[in-house]
Amino acid sequence: MTYQPAPQRGFTLIELMVTLAIAAILLLTAVPSMLTYKRNADLTSAANTLFAAINAARGEALKRGRYASVVPLGTGAGNGSNWATGWIVFIDINQNGVYDATVDTIVLKQAALPSYITVTGNGIASGTAPAIMYDASGYSIDKTGALGSAVTLQLSRNDVSSSAASEETRFIKIARTGRPRVCKPASSTDTTCNLSSTS
Repeated sequence: MTYQPAPQRGFTLIELMVTLAIAAILLLTAVPSMLTYKRNADLTSAANTLFAAINAARGEALKRGRYASVVPLGTGAGNGSNWATGWIVFIDINQNGVYDATVDTIVLKQAALPSYITVTGNGIASGTAPAIMYDASGYSIDKTGALGSAVTLQLSRNDVSSSAASEETRFIKIARTGRPRVCKPASSTDTTCNLSSTS
């Protein structure tokens, strides 16, 4: 009986190199897609969080029969001026559109957004003391209490190229009736999905 060595098993060097080359190609195509996905997910999450806060303010106004507001977080008492620093939803007991810690009731508070997300607004959601305000019937109002104040907030990433800017932008549109919605201008057949439109 002759000795038969066991057959060798495993990969040859060429097979290993081909496998590694294919893996490198797949990785190079997957990484940019994952980065785009992560950027979109971060922006969508921020927009949805602010949208939920606006809905909470409207719901509390309707439920409690009182004014409710969303304002940027400030240092100490009062409103901040930058939505990206976070926001506070509160029942505006004295109906002045400013958070007064000794008078008003907090509904929820949101911490600052990541530094790569910028938030701007128009109408009463802009300026040195921006706010989104609802009356007791859930209608959007301005700081004088007048009905029918349409507002738009724009959330965008500030760490992308100008060619990717529209893809990395979301708008929160608040109709004159107070109903908010989120839209994405890059995918849009919606011509009202911009900062200047009042609808």
